[in-house]
Amino acid sequence: MNFRRIFLVKCLLLLFPSVKCSSTRWVYKAVNETALLSIAAPGSIYEATWRKGTQRLVQIRENKAKHFVNKEQCRCAILRNGTLEIQRLEKEDSGNYTVQAYQKNGQLKAEERIMLIVQEPVPQPILLAECRNKSVSVKCEAKGKAKDEVFLIELTQPNGKKIQKNATVLEWRGWNSGTFRCVVKNKVSEKMAEKAINCSGKMDFYLILSIAGGAVFFVIFVICIIYCIRRRKTKRNEIYGEERAMQTLPVDHDRGTMRELPQAPSKPTPRQQRVQQRPLPPQPQEPQQPRPQPRPRTQPRPPNPPRHRP
Repeated sequence: MNFRRIFLVKCLLLLFPSVKCSSTRWVYKAVNETALLSIAAPGSIYEATWRKGTQRLVQIRENKAKHFVNKEQCRCAILRNGTLEIQRLEKEDSGNYTVQAYQKNGQLKAEERIMLIVQEPVPQPILLAECRNKSVSVKCEAKGKAKDEVFLIELTQPNGKKIQKNATVLEWRGWNSGTFRCVVKNKVSEKMAEKAINCSGKMDFYLILSIAGGAVFFVIFVICIIYCIRRRKTKRNEIYGEERAMQTLPVDHDRGTMRELPQAPSKPTPRQQRVQQRPLPPQPQEPQQPRPQPRPRTQPRPPNPPRHRP
């Protein structure tokens, strides 16, 4: 760190407190406008001289102006407060302007640098939007741009998303239908174009998704219903089986305990064997009698006499 340089700067500031450090300011103006380049130093100005690069333009001293260039070619004038006025700006007026202001005793009061940039107004953008294969194709173009001109193209989609690019043409393709906005701007002007477009492809896409989602939901709903019905039926069968098993066992109401039924002997007794081996006596068979046949009618039945009404 150079302490000698820092000490020298502090001494200069103490010796010349009214001198301000120069800094470059940027001023943007459009063609055919009027530029006012002012001095930021407060107070009255005894003498001020404006330069463009190394060439002196105009000077004021004791409220008297003096031009060093042709006044018609410069199109410039200096005001009493030291402000430089340039009328009917052209792109050739762009450049670095320097001003030096002095007090009456000849002491330097201020020194400033101003970078003046003169730009052409941006052209009207052309916005083209159309449907291609059920999608939206958008093209934002600014024609008539000079080679050294720089401006920003901004495309705003219906969902609010913005795309910015330093170019003359900006293209975009997607599925968002709605109103598109194309903005072309630079430091001195801004122009806009809007266009609404609606492609049915996006609606068809969402419709297909809705139908597919509804079908999946319906299948899941049916599966849940079948599962609940089967589970309820299984539970009901289990309860019915338990109740039926409980009914087969006799209950002793007096003692409150259940009695078991007597089990059949595994081997038959000798008496049961004799009863089973004894043949049954033959049963007499009765002769079958023929069914009586209806007798044929020999005489026809007389007709019923007619009834007389009273």
